[in-house]
Amino acid sequence: MSMSFLSFRGGVHPPHFKEATARKGVERAAEPKVVTIPLQQHIGAPCEPLVKPGDRVKVGEKIGEANGFVSSPVHSSVSGEVKQVARMLTPTGEAVCIVIENDGLNTVHESVIPKGKIEDLSGKEILNIIKEAGIVGLGGAAFPTQVKLSPPPEKKIDTIILNGAECEPFLTADHRLMLENPEEVIYGLKAMMKVLDVNKAFIGIEDNKKDAIESMKKAVEKNDQIQIVGLHTKYPQGAEKQLIYACTKREVPSGGLPMDVGVVVNNVGTAAAISNALKTGMPLIERIATITGKGIKEPKNLLIKIGVSFKELIEQCGGYSGTPGKLIMGGPMMGLAQYTDEIPVIKGTSGILVLTPEEAKLPEPKPCIRCGKCVEICPAFIQPLFISAYALQNMHETAEKYNALDCIECGSCSFICPSKRPLLQSIRVTKREIIAKKRKVK
Repeated sequence: MSMSFLSFRGGVHPPHFKEATARKGVERAAEPKVVTIPLQQHIGAPCEPLVKPGDRVKVGEKIGEANGFVSSPVHSSVSGEVKQVARMLTPTGEAVCIVIENDGLNTVHESVIPKGKIEDLSGKEILNIIKEAGIVGLGGAAFPTQVKLSPPPEKKIDTIILNGAECEPFLTADHRLMLENPEEVIYGLKAMMKVLDVNKAFIGIEDNKKDAIESMKKAVEKNDQIQIVGLHTKYPQGAEKQLIYACTKREVPSGGLPMDVGVVVNNVGTAAAISNALKTGMPLIERIATITGKGIKEPKNLLIKIGVSFKELIEQCGGYSGTPGKLIMGGPMMGLAQYTDEIPVIKGTSGILVLTPEEAKLPEPKPCIRCGKCVEICPAFIQPLFISAYALQNMHETAEKYNALDCIECGSCSFICPSKRPLLQSIRVTKREIIAKKRKVK
């Protein structure tokens, strides 16, 4: 059966760099001796610690309580003794962390028991299981999943889309998941469909992963509610608005959200985590991540416990090949550069990328030549050159008039710019300023 591959307007074609790990099956990482678990590893309010130094904890035990609506609880990924609760460095800045010494026994907490079958649970019960399991978006944004699945009553949702595009170069964690555990992805998707009471779902996968498309099609062949959609391999094909347009031809309005057009988007890894929480009762304490790049000796896809240090995982991949030029959590387009490897893996760590010094060298930016390439390829239909220019002049109100907040921070503009201008970086700054000002006004 031939598929017509779908897409969106704009976007770029960065090299994939996925060959190093695309065919490597997921291996379980070695047991960490110590884990450092941040109480802030999701968008929203940080958790309150539930343990203190000297306490003993078990695998899957809740150690951080989410009190805000937009928040997500945190659980221990090991059994052992709490050594300290203190502010420490994490990949996204400083946060209070719980340091636990692993006793190596992996004693599972009493609360970790199967929660029942989807058909026996109500949508409300499933939603609560997802919340209590600390499940957040595993594509990298780490938005609490139960919030996405609780739209206000006036927003009628009729479609769920799972993102299996994994358009970010270097990363292959979702690809491996769809090959190795397609039924977990489908089970988690069915649970979400029950929560939102919808009977139509799409799973979007880029056409450079033909094996994943086949694997997922096989997993849904008896299901007419779930459709596997082949997408053109183009960046940022996995971005929410672009994915929605490719699958449904609906356009999310400027300043709007997917739910404004009746859609909820989640990542395939998030769906698998939901399946695991229902079937085993285990909350989100581990995830698949791709450890890769020319700066790594033996790139791998690893199943890693939350809280293990980047340094330890890099050592398990043969260590650095030469001097590292740049260390990034995530991929090269949207990842966050780090200045140390002594930081813990968090729920949003989809990958650890190490570039060589040659690859990491940033060219000197030249003046904008007004070629318009950034406008042509911008998938959010904004004008990066103008927004960036206003940002660099601290003219944030003008930048806002140019719809700076519609920027999805995909980095396509910086990638395509012949003058190598820091377009994404400056737009990011102005977005933070605009949002901070809005908060003050409130």
